[in-house]
This record gives sequence, structure tokens and C-alpha cells, in this order.
Amino acid sequence: MLAELGITEVEGFGPYFEDPSRTAVMLEANNLKMPTAHFSLDFVENNPERAVETAKALGIQVVVIPFLASSDRPTTAAGWKSFSERLAKASEPIVAAGLQFAWHNHEFELSPVEGVMPLDLIAAASEDIGIELDLAWVKVAGQDPVQWLERLSGKIVAVHVKDVAPQGENKDEDGWSDVGHGILDWAAIKRAMDTAGVERYIIEHDKPSDHKRMATRSLASVRAF
Repeated sequence: MLAELGITEVEGFGPYFEDPSRTAVMLEANNLKMPTAHFSLDFVENNPERAVETAKALGIQVVVIPFLASSDRPTTAAGWKSFSERLAKASEPIVAAGLQFAWHNHEFELSPVEGVMPLDLIAAASEDIGIELDLAWVKVAGQDPVQWLERLSGKIVAVHVKDVAPQGENKDEDGWSDVGHGILDWAAIKRAMDTAGVERYIIEHDKPSDHKRMATRSLASVRAF
């Protein structure tokens, strides 16, 4: 369906790495590439050789760590600094293999802890840690996507273009919206993305009730940027 809409790239995650050869066949059959993908931190830390092998088998250029369970999230600035150093260490074999390494945000990294923003600590921990900025989670956190694009300019390897529905709407979709049909100011965001040198937009919706509708409308909005 995505290929028929004219999409040429997708972003993978865990289940697609269980059988990389099967995933590679699926991609080739649909003329799709997978330049970025979400890898669990445990996988990258505990089996970096396999993570690199999987990435290279699928043509993945950017290994993105996407999440930290609530039970594992630090509650102090020192804890976040330690976690950021852990990410920097995890990045080393990935970068040594010629790949890029990045962190993908949700809302929790954008809540100050002891006056420090966790996402700032992550971005500053190593030159080898890029940021895949999820613009809708920035908005949900009460922050300004434009300001964060400016703040992280030079560190952003990709963005998740995702939209937030007006208050009280799309409850069946957990309050998300198709790109361009929500409350984000895409004209201002596009200008900031251009200034920050962002080249890869990843369309996302966490819980679409109609996948084809979401992909069709979101792609039309992104093409109209």
C-alpha cells in the first residue's frame, strides 16, 4: 500500500529484525528502502555485532534508540547524565562500523529534572549521538517544535512529522492526527527544518484508525510543504 502511494522509504523496528532476510525480500519486492530504524538499547548494548550486521543487511544507515521504559527513567539530573554517558558508550561500535547513531524523543525527555532538560544532556553527551526529533511529542510536552529545531540544529538526523488533534478530538486515535490535519504550525516548522538542515521526514501516527487514509493524507501534506 505504501509503495502504491509513492513512498520509497520506511523506518523499521524490532519485529522486522527477527528475520532480516525476509524483511530484505519484502523491501525489494516493493521498491522500498529502510535508511533509518529503531533498535532497542538492550539489543545494541548486548549484541552490537548483530545490530550492525542487521543494519547492514537491510541498508540501514541510522541506528535509532527510541525509548526508555518509565521504570528505567532517571529521576535526577545526575541520573540523566549517567544515562547519556551510557548512550555515548553504546554508540561506539555502531559508529565504528560506519553507521550513524541517534536518540528518538518522546515527551519525558522534555520535562526538566532539577532544572536540566534530559534531551539537552543526551544531545551533549557525544558528538556521535544524533537526534531524531519527534515534533508531535515536543508539542505534547508543552514545548515549541520550532525552538527545539533551532536548539538542536546540527544534531538532527531526521524528524518524525506527526500531528496532534485539537483538544478532545480523535479520542479513538489517542488524540493524534494525520499530518496537516492537527494543531501543529507546519509552515513555521518547515522553515525551521530547512534552517536546521533537516533532510529526512518520517511520517508517523501512533494509532491510526485507517492506515491508508493516514498515509495518503499525511503524504499529501508533507509534499505540500
